[in-house]
Amino acid sequence: MGERTARWICAVAATALIGAGTSGCSDLDSHALLEVDARVALADQAVHMRVSGLSPGGEVTVTSRAVDRKGMPWHGQATFRADRHGLVTLDTATPTSGTYRRPDGMGLFWSMVPRTGDPDHTSFVPPASRHHAYDVTLTATAHGHRFASRTVTREWFATGVTGRRLTVASDKVSGSLYLPNPGTVQHPAVLVFGGSEGGNSSETAAALLASHGYPALALGYFDLPGLPHSLENIPLEYFATAARLLAAQPEVDPRHILVMGYSRGSEAALLLADDYPGLVHGAVVYSPSAQVNGGIPHYSTAAWTKDGEPVADGLIPLNHVSGPVMAIAGSDDHLWTSTLWAQQIVEELDACGNRYPHHALIYPHAGHGVGTFPYLAAGTRYPLTGREIDLGGTRAGNAAAQEAGWHRVLALLASLGP
Repeated sequence: MGERTARWICAVAATALIGAGTSGCSDLDSHALLEVDARVALADQAVHMRVSGLSPGGEVTVTSRAVDRKGMPWHGQATFRADRHGLVTLDTATPTSGTYRRPDGMGLFWSMVPRTGDPDHTSFVPPASRHHAYDVTLTATAHGHRFASRTVTREWFATGVTGRRLTVASDKVSGSLYLPNPGTVQHPAVLVFGGSEGGNSSETAAALLASHGYPALALGYFDLPGLPHSLENIPLEYFATAARLLAAQPEVDPRHILVMGYSRGSEAALLLADDYPGLVHGAVVYSPSAQVNGGIPHYSTAAWTKDGEPVADGLIPLNHVSGPVMAIAGSDDHLWTSTLWAQQIVEELDACGNRYPHHALIYPHAGHGVGTFPYLAAGTRYPLTGREIDLGGTRAGNAAAQEAGWHRVLALLASLGP
C-alpha cells in the first residue's frame, strides 16, 4: 500500500466515516472502514466508495437503501472479495453476486429494487422534500456483522440555484425556470421538455442543468392548466415564447439557446431548431424521431402547428439549423426506430452541409429510456391505463447510457463557453 493511499484512508476516517473499533489507522487489517468521498453531492454526480482494512480475499457485502415517494423501501446489494491489500474499490471491483454484476461505482444506486414488485415494471421516484434532496444509506457487512454505515445525500439543487413556477396566466407558458447562482457570467441555456407523457416531466433535469451553471426552463406543453389536454395541434410559437423568456434572463447567453426534447418532444425540438435559427441554436434529442408524426390520441390530427396551420407529417427539414445537434438513442428501443432516426438526423445534417457539430450517440442494450441524467433506478416498461409499454433495453444498459450520454451533454454545453 502506498504512502498516499494510507494518508487518504486516515484522512477519510478522521473526517466522519463510521467504522468498527478505534479510529486509528495503525492497524488497518483489524479496523475495516467504509469510505465515501462525498457525503453530499448532486444527484447526477458519482460518489466513490471503497472498503478498506479487510483480510486479503475476505468477503464483504455492501448494501444501499432508500425510500421512494410512496414510502416503499428500495435496496441494492453487492458482494465482493477483497484484493491482496484488503481493499474493495467499488469503481473497479466485480461483484460476485448482487443487484448488479459488472464493475460500477454507482451500481448500488441505479440497481436498487423495490421491496415488492418487479423492478422492470416500476421506477424509483424520490420523496418530495423542501430540501430538494433525498438520502441513500450505505451499509457494509462481513461475517454477518454490520461494521459500517454511511448516509449520503443526493441533491437536485446546487447552492444558489433558484427555481420559479411559470403559468400560462402570468407568463404565457407553463413550466419551471431554474437559474444558477445570481451574478454568474452568462452561460448557454436549455429549454427542456418531454414527450407523450404530458405534464412537466423535465423539472429534475432542468434543475440539475442549472446546478451545473446552465440556466434551464422545464416546459410543459399539454395536459396542464391552461394548455391543450392532449398532444394535438400544439403551436410551435408556444415553444418560441418559452425560448424568448429564457433568453431574456440576465444569466443567459442568448447566442446559445439549445432545446432538449425527449421522444415525441424531439420532433418539436428539431422543428424549433430549423424554424427559429435566430432564437434556437441547436438541439439535444433523446430517443428521437427524424419525422413529424400524427397527434395523440388521434393520429389523423396534427401534433404541431405553425402560423395556425398543421405541420405536415414527414421528414423534418434541418437545412436552417444554426447550432450543434446531438441525437441520443438506445440500440434496443422497442417503442420506435429511434436508432435509425438518430442516424438519419445526422445524415440529413451532413447532406445540408451543416457546419456545426452533429452526432448520433447509439448506446448498446439501452432502450427508449436511454436518458437523461443518471443513477436513479428505473424500469424498462411504462404503465398506461390497462396496459404497459415495453420500452426495451435493460436496466443496466439504460444506466450506462444515461451516465455516458449525460456527460456528453454537459461537455457540449461546456464547449459553447464561457
